[in-house]
Amino acid sequence: MMSRLLFFFVFLYTVTTLTSTTSGACQTSCGSIQINYPFGIDKGCGSPQFQGMLNCSSTDLYFITPSGGYKVRSIDYDKNTMVVFDPLMSTCSTLQPHHDFKLSDIQNAIIRPSYDTVFALFNCSSDSPVQNRYKSLCFEAAGHSCDELYSSCTSFGIFNTTSGNNTASLGNSTVSATPYCCFTSYDTVRVMSMNILDCSHYTTVIDDGKMRGVTPVDWSYGIELSYSVPEIGCDRCRKSGGTCGFDAETQIFLCQCSNNTSPRDCGGVSDKGGCNSRSTNYAMLLLGMLVSFICAIL
Repeated sequence: MMSRLLFFFVFLYTVTTLTSTTSGACQTSCGSIQINYPFGIDKGCGSPQFQGMLNCSSTDLYFITPSGGYKVRSIDYDKNTMVVFDPLMSTCSTLQPHHDFKLSDIQNAIIRPSYDTVFALFNCSSDSPVQNRYKSLCFEAAGHSCDELYSSCTSFGIFNTTSGNNTASLGNSTVSATPYCCFTSYDTVRVMSMNILDCSHYTTVIDDGKMRGVTPVDWSYGIELSYSVPEIGCDRCRKSGGTCGFDAETQIFLCQCSNNTSPRDCGGVSDKGGCNSRSTNYAMLLLGMLVSFICAIL
C-alpha cells in the first residue's frame, strides 16, 4: 500500500510538472521593440540557439555578449538585422576608454556584425599591426578616410598635435600631426584585440548608403548585426496563431498556443497535429491513467 501511495504521488507530481511546463506566454515586446522569432526573452521562447542573448530591463532591450550588454536600437525582421549601440564606445562627441567587442562562438556563427558595420581604430601607435604588416586591412568607407574623424569630431580632435593643420615639420621631413587611424572590418578586431592592435580608441559606423558626401558628425554610429533564422517550421506555427518556442530540456521545437503547446501548430484538426486536439487527448489520457491508479489503490 505504501509503495502504491508513493508511486501515486510521484505520478501526480509528474503530471503537474508537465502541465505547468506547457503553459505560459512569451513576452512579445520590450519597450518599443517587438520580440519575434528567432529571439525570445522568456525561457523556452524563440530559437534555442538565441537563448540568453537578450535581456529586457524596465524600458530597454539589451544584447548580451561576453564583453557586455549592448542596447538594442532596432530589429528588422524582414532584413534579419539588429542595430545595437555600445554605451562605452567613443563617438564623434564623446571619447571613451577602449575595450574589446567580443562575441561568443555561437554568436559569431549566427549573429555577427554585418559588412555594413565599419570599425574605426584611433590613436594607433607606429608599431600597430594595421600600420605595418596588416595595413591592407584598412580601407576607405564610402569615399571617406578615417583621418576625417580627427578634423571633424570634437572628441577625436584631441589627437591633433597642431591646430588647423594635418602635418607638422620635423627637420627636413614632414610627418603626420595625427596618429594613425584605420577603417577596418569586424574580422580584424575579432582576431586581434585592442591591445594587440595598439590603438587607444575605437568607434563603429554603419555604412547604410547615406555616408557618401556626409560629414562624420551626421554618420550613423552603432553596430549592425546580421543574423540567420533556423528553418524549423515556425511560419506554420505563427500562421496558426501560435508563438514559436522550444522545450527547455530537450531543445525540441514547440508551438506555444493559447492553452498549451504543440509540436507543429495551433490547428484544431487532430490528424494535422493541432495543439487543441492534442492537448485534449493528452488531458484525457492523463485523466484515465489517474483514475486507474486511484482504483488500484482503493
